[in-house]
Amino acid sequence: MTERPLVWIPRPVHTDALARLRPHADVRPGYGADGATFDEISDRVAAILLRTERVDGAMLRRAPRLRIVARHGVGLDTVDVDTARELGIAVTTTPAANSRSVAEHAMTLLLAVRRGIGIAIRNEGDTRAAIRGRELSGGVLGLVGFGRIAREVAAIASHGFGMRVLAHDPMVPVSVMTDAGVEPADLPTLLSLAENLSLHVPLVEETRDLIGLPELMALPEGAVVVNTSRGGILDESALLDAVRRGHLAGAGLDVTTVEPLPSDHPLRAEPSVVITPHTGAQTEQALRRMATEAADHIIARIT
Repeated sequence: MTERPLVWIPRPVHTDALARLRPHADVRPGYGADGATFDEISDRVAAILLRTERVDGAMLRRAPRLRIVARHGVGLDTVDVDTARELGIAVTTTPAANSRSVAEHAMTLLLAVRRGIGIAIRNEGDTRAAIRGRELSGGVLGLVGFGRIAREVAAIASHGFGMRVLAHDPMVPVSVMTDAGVEPADLPTLLSLAENLSLHVPLVEETRDLIGLPELMALPEGAVVVNTSRGGILDESALLDAVRRGHLAGAGLDVTTVEPLPSDHPLRAEPSVVITPHTGAQTEQALRRMATEAADHIIARIT
């Protein structure tokens, strides 16, 4: 009898994905009382369904039967893609599965900062005198990056809140932006106009610390910055400086350079900075879509 391929899942995923995989493979979790470590199954594993864990080159080289690493999400910064390519191991993502959820989270953070939610939660008693919110309607939103998530943000902001939306992305044709009702802009122009700035680029060497103190100080006074892309794109020390100077009205962060952000990090002491623990894609709908699409990628590769 032919041995069934083994799929290793380091962290829990939606049960619908497990149901899809089981007719085609043995599913071995890496969590719970019966969980297996990678070293325990490396000689048998044919596929990994990966969430946020890191898979480095050494792990890939220890898995002679491995055919695919299927990411439950968008980024590839946790996988040694070069080694995978060298070994003939496929690496896939689910790029469209969480777009709406992350876009809604970006707008949630923007609203939370603009309406002083962080300040209200931290204060006791009558806080009305300490909070003067600002409507999004009529404001300018600048998008750095114009991929799937940014396009969802643009639609929500323009159609739902009546915002003027600008975008900068040298990898996206101008026609795509204009067709979406968005104004293309170079980065200096966008920064000079963006009362609200939302980041939507992958973390690569070219984008590391893309937004530092010069860029933050180029924003209009009283601007708000939102980051739901990757920590490392926004210089957090510079952000703290710009907030403390009073140049920025605040920031909303779902991603940080170190995750989770330490409890004693000075950004946590700023009431105008709202921080969530990388939960932008944590909706029932997105988790199901990401898990089942990743499972489908695995099935296509191992059967």
